[in-house]
Amino acid sequence: MVESQTLSQTETDRLLARVNQEIASSSFDSNDTQTIKQMVECFSDPRGMVRLGFAEALGQIGKPAVPFLLAALANHDNVVVRRAAAKTLIIIADPTTVPNLIHALLNDEDTVVKGSSVGALARTGEAAVAPLLDILTSSESPESTKGHAAWALAFIGAQAKEQLYQVYDSDSPEVRAAVVGAIAKVAEEEKEAKAFNLLVNSLQDPAENVRSEAAAVLGNLTYQPAVPNLIALLEHPEAETRKAAALSLMKIGDRTAIVSLEKTLEQETESTIKPIFKLAISQLQK
Repeated sequence: MVESQTLSQTETDRLLARVNQEIASSSFDSNDTQTIKQMVECFSDPRGMVRLGFAEALGQIGKPAVPFLLAALANHDNVVVRRAAAKTLIIIADPTTVPNLIHALLNDEDTVVKGSSVGALARTGEAAVAPLLDILTSSESPESTKGHAAWALAFIGAQAKEQLYQVYDSDSPEVRAAVVGAIAKVAEEEKEAKAFNLLVNSLQDPAENVRSEAAAVLGNLTYQPAVPNLIALLEHPEAETRKAAALSLMKIGDRTAIVSLEKTLEQETESTIKPIFKLAISQLQK
């Protein structure tokens, strides 16, 4: 048994070597809670490669290490330990950790802890979708946290596509925009017609952020059937929507859009948007 205490670097190296040897020979005792707890404490070591070594070892130990990682994530006064605990939970990807990870995302003061917590949430897949959507709909969630939640949903993508389709009719523009970002991954990976149709239909969403997100992802997907819908948006009353449509057409690369871009450029009154139209035209002409 190893008592949980601060070890010297030599003792830390010996512990890591022993644990790795036991894992390699399948002789590590997953009931040895003192050793697992000490491994988590070794995240305070100043050497990055040593911390990485313990993270990989704990990742291989898996679920028996989860309670100690969660305790460190929630309560440890050393931010380096909290960061490493969150990063290790990404490796383990245990759905039961979702409530704890949500708490860290919402309450930890460190941006790295928040980012690693949301990375772990993304890896847990479908189990994280509902609480991530709750963050998006909450008026108390800061924009940075909503951005993290939207990213995680996009990462989860096809694993939770049915849930995402069901919530697309949400009254929250933030939720609809996040769904668009996530469904784009479904369209990319599975070439599903339903996904492409949702993205094209989202170009007509009443919320500007949803329209812009839809235009952006259709451009990234170089989805040529969306060109007529994007051309129609070039005359939208909101400047950001016109800008998003022009950039999307540029990425898709359909030269038939040049005439429409040139026409709308002549009519454009926003000085900040004109360079975007000119850029799109020049790229399509090449």
